[in-house]
Amino acid sequence: MTSPARNHFLRVSAARAATAADAAHPLRHATGHELMLAQLAEHKRQLKQIQSIERKADAKRSMLPDYAAWIQGVLEADAGLQDEVFMSVMVWHIDVGDFAGALPMACYAIRHRLVMPDQYQRTTACLIAEEYAAMAIKAAEASQPVDVEALGEIAQLVEAEDMPDEVRAKLHKAIGYADLALVGTLPAGEQQARRQHALANLQRAFELHDKVGVKKDIERLERDIRNAAPATAKEGDGKG
Repeated sequence: MTSPARNHFLRVSAARAATAADAAHPLRHATGHELMLAQLAEHKRQLKQIQSIERKADAKRSMLPDYAAWIQGVLEADAGLQDEVFMSVMVWHIDVGDFAGALPMACYAIRHRLVMPDQYQRTTACLIAEEYAAMAIKAAEASQPVDVEALGEIAQLVEAEDMPDEVRAKLHKAIGYADLALVGTLPAGEQQARRQHALANLQRAFELHDKVGVKKDIERLERDIRNAAPATAKEGDGKG
């Protein structure tokens, strides 16, 4: 249960704990952090009892406000201390499709070289790239809106990070799919450029991993681009 007083306490606790902590006084001794760890443990226990992935996402979405004040305090302090609560909640934001909400957390985690809790068994950059890609591809295939700008920022964020080629391929696939989902919403004069951008990302995905599942998408998109080119040219001639 959130309240203004509790939120203020957590935000201030996070900031104070981050600025006061050092090797001799680790974050885990902060009272606010202990509260957050206890809450996280209880929420994880509740999530384990849910079998449906969709229902798990709904549960996480309802739990996230309980962590908002703590996360705000951590980001404001910008101390870069390892924090299991912060890292777990970052993943939950991605899991529920809140790409915009997860983005500042992802930037913070990578900039400060924070590591994922052991259960995730991946580097932070790898997990961020793969989870963003998986959720975006799932949304695009279900004809649901995808935050293309957030995807692009994540691609830039992890560009210099080491990860399996298969994971980076998924991210390029996700960007390509998100681009294609936007084509029909754009003015006619902007559609071809968006198709070209999608094609470049799908081709890069195929270069990185030829089993990423975009070969037919590339062929279909190349055909769409060729078919659209004459119409674009005619429109240009008509204007002249």
